[in-house]
Amino acid sequence: MIKAHSYFQTPLWIEHKPEFIKSLDKASNKYIKESRKEKKLHIDKFGDFGISYHSTPLTLDNNFLDFRNYVGQKSWEFLDWQGFDMQQYTTMFSEMWVQEFAKKGGGHHSAHVHWNQHVSGFYFLKCSDKTSYPVFHEPRNGARATKLKMKDQKNILIGSDLIHVKPTPGTLIIFPGYLEHEFAVDYGKEPFRFIHWNIQAIPNEVFIFIIQKKFK
Repeated sequence: MIKAHSYFQTPLWIEHKPEFIKSLDKASNKYIKESRKEKKLHIDKFGDFGISYHSTPLTLDNNFLDFRNYVGQKSWEFLDWQGFDMQQYTTMFSEMWVQEFAKKGGGHHSAHVHWNQHVSGFYFLKCSDKTSYPVFHEPRNGARATKLKMKDQKNILIGSDLIHVKPTPGTLIIFPGYLEHEFAVDYGKEPFRFIHWNIQAIPNEVFIFIIQKKFK
């Protein structure tokens, strides 16, 4: 009897975490306003179609501290769950920012990866079934090169090469930084705002060195 084995899996952790929505949406307002102000000349002349409003880094803003702590711990658990020896590592944010797509629509992200990042993630503050959503791509080059037509286009199967995740406000997604992803074009029907971050697993001795140097 043949026994099926599934190796080289690509994990996504998806959780509904609504308790952060209110505080983070409020804290992120000033960043979106600042980004709009920076783009005012362009908007006045050409409109805001296709624009993505992007904040400055959130890694030092204490309004996001509880959320960073939660995501940092979950990212450590995410790597530990995959079998990595996380007793030797500490998770550390490389970057975190908030984005909002243009009210006139056209906002999107082309497919990309975050090289040298162990964990990436999204937290959705404003979204609906009428807004954009993340699309994840098959990460194995060999599987892409030998892709066949699927007999079921509606459901996610082992052979699927694109995964569409439709978030609701409070959806948290954690995934490997190497996983290629994009955002579908937004049509501007409803607000679309989310927080994005990248995390590295730093060897403990390196992390201690960084902390000692910072506070020396």
